[in-house]
Amino acid sequence: MAKTETPGTDVLDDGFLERARDCAEFLRDTESLLLISHIDADGLTSAGVASLALDRAGVDHETRFSKQLDDEDLDEIEADGYETVLFTDFGSGILDEIVGRSFTPVVADHHQPSETGDCDYHLNPLLFDIDGSSELSGAGTAYVLARALEGDAEDNRDLAALAVVGAVGDMQNQGGGLSGANRAVVEEGVEAGVLEAKQDLLLFGRQTRPLPKLLEYSTDVFIPGISKNSTGAKELLEDAGVEAKNSEAGGWRTWADLDETEREKLTNALFRKCVERGVDSSAIEELVGETYTLLQEKPHTELRDASEFSTLLNSTARYERADVGFAVCKGDRGEALDEARELLRGHRRNLRNGIEFVGRNGVTKLENVQYFDAGDEIPDTIVGIIAGMSYSKSAVDRGMPIVAFADADDEGEKKVSSRATKSLVRKGLNLAEVMAECSQAVGGDGGGHDIAAGATIPDDCIDEFVEEVDAKVAEQIS
Repeated sequence: MAKTETPGTDVLDDGFLERARDCAEFLRDTESLLLISHIDADGLTSAGVASLALDRAGVDHETRFSKQLDDEDLDEIEADGYETVLFTDFGSGILDEIVGRSFTPVVADHHQPSETGDCDYHLNPLLFDIDGSSELSGAGTAYVLARALEGDAEDNRDLAALAVVGAVGDMQNQGGGLSGANRAVVEEGVEAGVLEAKQDLLLFGRQTRPLPKLLEYSTDVFIPGISKNSTGAKELLEDAGVEAKNSEAGGWRTWADLDETEREKLTNALFRKCVERGVDSSAIEELVGETYTLLQEKPHTELRDASEFSTLLNSTARYERADVGFAVCKGDRGEALDEARELLRGHRRNLRNGIEFVGRNGVTKLENVQYFDAGDEIPDTIVGIIAGMSYSKSAVDRGMPIVAFADADDEGEKKVSSRATKSLVRKGLNLAEVMAECSQAVGGDGGGHDIAAGATIPDDCIDEFVEEVDAKVAEQIS
């Protein structure tokens, strides 16, 4: 991968690329290799990118997934006798626990490294002044490693499309598109002919949702009279002069079916409606940004759009079927894809149930934050998604971050997920800092991104924790 300059960031310096080459050279010579990765969309794509590159390099390996590594997991890995373990999308935070064991660790991660633990093969953008929370995802880091695994500069560039899916799944496209080192990945995907990056409407479901549903379900930016309003959505299509149904083949059209003229007409009509209904100008700007189309995937499928692809992957791993999502990442378009789609349907049902729970029970509001405790009513693996979607509910204030609690797998602990709007982030909110500092104040641990973050805390500390959060949020946005 060539050194690339983008505004404000020397994105891929020689040291970072040299470290990737060192890791790749070591992996080529290993006799017994385990690849282990995190279970979210970024983790699955990280594993997919790394595994495909290892296959092409002729490096035999096994693959596993974990929600969170602990001493018991590491002891089991050590007992299995692997010579080398490649960690993707996690590992940096537990260097002190993995270094010094009987296996040699290779870590390709983008999260904050632990202060102790000296790993010889540690590939992390943060070590080279690249922001791992917004400028390079776990899948992007795995992609840099994949490019180093092949001597031919043209090889493995096709894996950029999968790496972009991981970055989008990790919410690194906030602010209108991927930036920093992610740009280098996007550009190589475009050059390889596997990716299209263009400015377009950002509504979710551009490939698969019928046009009326695409508008009706547009809740990231809530548009009165359109969002959650099927009649209003259909009327907007009529006002724009855009046919919602295919006159020849029948059936509903999707955004992908529209030509450029129709897209422009519908976008302009949507903007006019936003202005008429008093939607904030900064929120209107969020309706358009860079979109990523995977050109080798079939049109009108979840795999064609990076955002929909990442959602499909999340629906597998969050229900303990990371193997299914991984198989899709590696190219299975038969049984694994069918199973992933079935899991996606169940995921959507669970999301609807979760939203209904919030609608019935409402939220508790403090001065600067609002929260709800789902207990065991919502799985801890999706409570963060529910929190973000809850902004479409009238009882939820878009001017405040929302914090959601759910019972964790480990007894005595609560899983915490927090979400915010882009406008709150622009005012100075950083949920990663909020979750990290406030969870540590009550004996827990947390982190994440400015717009979405999480934590784990003792289950008897909710009141103390939300008071800490309320005070920290006030400090940030003041």
